[in-house]
Amino acid sequence: MSTTTMNRPVSAAEPAPLEAPTGIPFARLLRVEWGKATDTRAARWLLALVALSTIGLMLRPLLAHDVEQSFTSYLSSAGGAVQIMLPVVAILTLTSEWSQRTVLTTFTQEPRRIRVVLAKVAVSVLLGAAGALFGLLVTVAALAVAAGMGRHVDVDPSASLILGFALFVLLNVLSGVAIGALLHNSAAAIVAYFVLPMTFVLTGHAVAFVQEWIDSTTTFNWVLLGEPGGHWPQITASTLLWVVAPLTAGLVRTVRREIT
Repeated sequence: MSTTTMNRPVSAAEPAPLEAPTGIPFARLLRVEWGKATDTRAARWLLALVALSTIGLMLRPLLAHDVEQSFTSYLSSAGGAVQIMLPVVAILTLTSEWSQRTVLTTFTQEPRRIRVVLAKVAVSVLLGAAGALFGLLVTVAALAVAAGMGRHVDVDPSASLILGFALFVLLNVLSGVAIGALLHNSAAAIVAYFVLPMTFVLTGHAVAFVQEWIDSTTTFNWVLLGEPGGHWPQITASTLLWVVAPLTAGLVRTVRREIT
């Protein structure tokens, strides 16, 4: 062994550089939140109630003789069912973890809270799209049954009517999402979702401004019936009040709220 080799200092092996954490992919967050929204017993019961209520309310135009036998009439019945139950599922998607005190675990695994909330919103939108598609299918099936019963059925599924129905469902679901994101309490959010519109409905009968600009029951129904033309300013104002403003405030509150 040469002197040069013997005198060479032995250097310790340098550790491999650590890779920067990349965080949880959004697609995985989406799958997890979808599971939370659909894979529990309570969620399955709620989704089943959405389906059953949609079918149940379709019996009224199907069996009654004083209801117009048209695509619009049947689709309005489907919209009424989806409007009642599907937003409740969306509310629970945003509030259940706060009510059950499991939100600490969720935000520990993904500290960037805004991404978790956005995943919950995306899941709610997907559920809304599925609910709208189911409502359309039930409407078509009910019209086919009515025609088989010998009734004269006026079927005119215009694109504006179908798009209006889908937008109506989406607006109601997002309204539930916004209230849930703001209140962080399941019971309070569900009560607020049903009670506040009823209050504005009663007030709107006396004040035309409230009915046309604030009451979402009126403005969203214009969308449902495929008649938004001339009412877009009122629909936009109502959407800002019931969806954009509370959802924005809810996102800010979720990011800043301390978890105890």
